[in-house]
Amino acid sequence: MLLGARKISKHWCPRRPNLSLSHTPSTKLNSHISASLHSLCQVEELDDFLPWLERKASTKISSVLSIGKSAYGRSLFASKTIRAGDCILKVPFNALAPDNLNPELKALLSDDVGDVAKLAIVVLLEQKMGHDSEWAPYISRLPRPEEMHNTIFWSEGELEMIRQSSVYQETINQRSQIQQEFLAIRTALKNFPETFESITYEDFMHAYALVTSRAWGSTKGYSLIPFADFLNHDGTSESIVLSDEDKLFSEVLADRNYTPGEQVLIRYGKFSNATLLLDFGFTLPYNIHDQVQIQGSIPHHDNLREMKLELLKRHHRPVSKDDNGFSSSMDSFTIKEIRSGSGKGKGIPQSLRAFARVQCCTSPQELSDLVEEAAQHDGRLARRPLTNNCREIKAHQMLISTLTQLAEDYDASVKSLGPVSSPVTCERLSHRRQMARDLLSGELRILESASAWLKNYCATLTATDSHRDGVCSTKLSRRRTEGRDII
Repeated sequence: MLLGARKISKHWCPRRPNLSLSHTPSTKLNSHISASLHSLCQVEELDDFLPWLERKASTKISSVLSIGKSAYGRSLFASKTIRAGDCILKVPFNALAPDNLNPELKALLSDDVGDVAKLAIVVLLEQKMGHDSEWAPYISRLPRPEEMHNTIFWSEGELEMIRQSSVYQETINQRSQIQQEFLAIRTALKNFPETFESITYEDFMHAYALVTSRAWGSTKGYSLIPFADFLNHDGTSESIVLSDEDKLFSEVLADRNYTPGEQVLIRYGKFSNATLLLDFGFTLPYNIHDQVQIQGSIPHHDNLREMKLELLKRHHRPVSKDDNGFSSSMDSFTIKEIRSGSGKGKGIPQSLRAFARVQCCTSPQELSDLVEEAAQHDGRLARRPLTNNCREIKAHQMLISTLTQLAEDYDASVKSLGPVSSPVTCERLSHRRQMARDLLSGELRILESASAWLKNYCATLTATDSHRDGVCSTKLSRRRTEGRDII
């Protein structure tokens, strides 16, 4: 049977990939920015930061952007008219990176310490140096722990709001990952008591979250890119951070026109609300990239269980990762929103439907038939509809049953959240309750769209069978009538 929705555990890493300039996206006018975002933006000029950064970089970084504040924290706004295709900022690679680590400290770190943790140590060092840090104007503008909403900062009571979602378990996994990293570096840090003596796990978790939510990745590793990381996310934007590793700079091209005072947005990636909440600490009211991952299993009471598992293992696709960084294997399947109930069901992976077809087999011969069919075509098991419509319908009804139950559970979780705000609810809890609602509602929408398509698919097969039976009955009746006429 198919079990609950979940996401596969992963190694935590920065979520914003740089793309090579050779992969420059097409620039097109994108007028999508929600009205609510516009209403929440308010430019508050911070005149000293950009001039400081340009002096440090010895180059002009941007002549069309200014720093201000919006509902999402520090943001970048158009200070002049921007046209689609304009280069709006260009930042050299001399940013904060693991290479900034003291060589003596770096040599003491074990191989178990990843680049994220190393960059977090760099951030901790700069924080401890305070005004003496050469990066002080940047470090002082990074969000404080109480300003961050990544789920690792949520209380146990707040996490209960999203228990239905896999983000709940992923948060626990991430906290465990951070704790393991902290234990791995603590011994090395003790060799530098004058700098790191008072560093706590909470300090490290804050620095770690700053890295996972703000750092950018390239073939050279991860780095914090000041100014560029003030750009906020719009999932429909075509603008991304591009990197030229030969000329050693990163840049952003505008994907649409902007008027002065308008917030400039880019796309961090095609990330679901689960990823945005977990790694960045925010959600979108309607996220076109939302998805749900389903785990499948063969019941232990199935007499053909071992044979089915062996076939699935033999024919399974290689483990892969999606845009959100979640792994997929032979028993986990990522479902995305299905836009049309009468289309081809793009969004429900063929591998999930194949899994259901294998599961509904009731004899070794049926399994052998699937293997033979796979050998005659592209080698993939059960990717074609079963010739027996009744069994094909049964396989998909099994999926419907699972998705319907999941949808009911999600709906109950959304309703249990109650009103977003009340006289006794603090601002932080109200904000996190709204993010929980965005997360659960988005995943519920995906489940409902998949269930609706599957129901339509089964109804179509049933109608086809009824039509075929009707035609057969008519032909049989006609033959009988003709036979009587001959007699």
